[in-house]
Amino acid sequence: MNPENTDPTVELSDAGESVDALAAERDRLALEKADLQELLLRRQADFENFRKRNERERTELFDSVAMDTVRPLLEILDDFERALKVASGDDEFVKGMRLIYNRLSESLAKLGLEPIKSEGEKFDPNLHHAVQKVVSADHAEETVLEEYQRGYRFKGKMLRAAMVKVSVGA
Repeated sequence: MNPENTDPTVELSDAGESVDALAAERDRLALEKADLQELLLRRQADFENFRKRNERERTELFDSVAMDTVRPLLEILDDFERALKVASGDDEFVKGMRLIYNRLSESLAKLGLEPIKSEGEKFDPNLHHAVQKVVSADHAEETVLEEYQRGYRFKGKMLRAAMVKVSVGA
C-alpha cells in the first residue's frame, strides 16, 4: 500500500476530535476568564468600599478630636460673654476684649461650632436645659424667656445644651 493513499475518513475523524478538543478548551478558558473578571470586579468593589469606610472613619475621628478640643474652649467663650455683658464704656480694653471674642468665635465657627438660638424659641428638651420655670401671662407656654448659658452644636451634632429660663402657663 502506498503511504500517500491514506483513508480520508480517518483524517477527518482526527480533525473532528481536534476541533472538539479545541472548542472544549475554548469554552473552559472563556469560563475561567468570566470567573476572573467577576473576581476582579468584586475585589475592586471591596477596595472601593474599604476606601470609603476608611475615609468616613478618618473624618469621624477628626470630628471627634476637634469636638473634644472645642468643648473646653466653650468655657472661655462663656467668660468673654459674661465679661462683655458687664463691661461699661467704649475704651480700648473693652474693644480689645470684643475683638478677641469675635476672632475666637469666628475661628471656632470655621471648625464647625454653631450656636443654638434660644431666646424667644419654643422650649426643646433636645436643645435646652431648663434651669428655671416662670409663670408668664405675656408669653406662650414653653417659650424660652432668657438664656443663661449658650448652647452649641458641632457640625450638626449636639455639643452642649443651652441653660434657659422657660415660661409656664398661668
